[in-house]
Amino acid sequence: MSRLAKQGLVALLCILWAGVFSPAQAGLESTLPQVRPSVVAIGTFLRTRSPQFRLMGTGFAVGDGSMVVTNSHVVPVILDVDHMEELIVIVFPNGGEQQVRKATKLRNDPSHDLALLKIEGAPLPPMRLGDAASVREGQEIAFTGFPIVGILGLTPATHRGIVSAITPIVIPQATAGQLNEQAIQRIRSGAFKVFQLDATAYPGNSGSPVFNPETGEVLAIINMTWVKGSKEAALTSPSGITYAVPVAFLKALVEQR
Repeated sequence: MSRLAKQGLVALLCILWAGVFSPAQAGLESTLPQVRPSVVAIGTFLRTRSPQFRLMGTGFAVGDGSMVVTNSHVVPVILDVDHMEELIVIVFPNGGEQQVRKATKLRNDPSHDLALLKIEGAPLPPMRLGDAASVREGQEIAFTGFPIVGILGLTPATHRGIVSAITPIVIPQATAGQLNEQAIQRIRSGAFKVFQLDATAYPGNSGSPVFNPETGEVLAIINMTWVKGSKEAALTSPSGITYAVPVAFLKALVEQR
């Protein structure tokens, strides 16, 4: 083979290598600027408390942009209205300065640990909801949220991983004596499948959108307490496993009339 032909072959192999291995990385890099303005921090504000803002979890805009989805356990059941405690979201429109918006609970689905909030002010760019039925084990995912705010600060962070398993929310126990109260409640309300992720979520990530890194479509919602408490009640230390509720249940909540 001539020297010129060898150079041409090397160049062709470089092009093919770039075409095969670059898109996934480039996909997430181009998707994040679209995702981040939709993701919000959710908490409560009380002027006489220290700290005044208490982070409860993460949420993201859906529908017309005036609605925010999060976990049901993130939203306080009762606010201290006597001392003017408020439910608020902190938004970062167009990657700019953070804004504080008041929020109210619009709908609630405790069976799947989902809640829908209505926020004041201009609508946010809503995230597109994907098809949970199309998710396969081994599929790449990413999620964006506000982990460990007390240490990392109020900055949205993104993690990526894969769907390591699609598993029932309740693990069968060998004897009735091994069933805890949470497991019994799950059995009564009806077991359903959740996504087990090979990626670590942290306190504050509850309610984070799990999305396709290339398209930005939401596939599931991170759950740090409700599911994890059911499936890992026997663990005394973090396992590095994260669970997420499929987006199909969120679609039903958003479309509810």
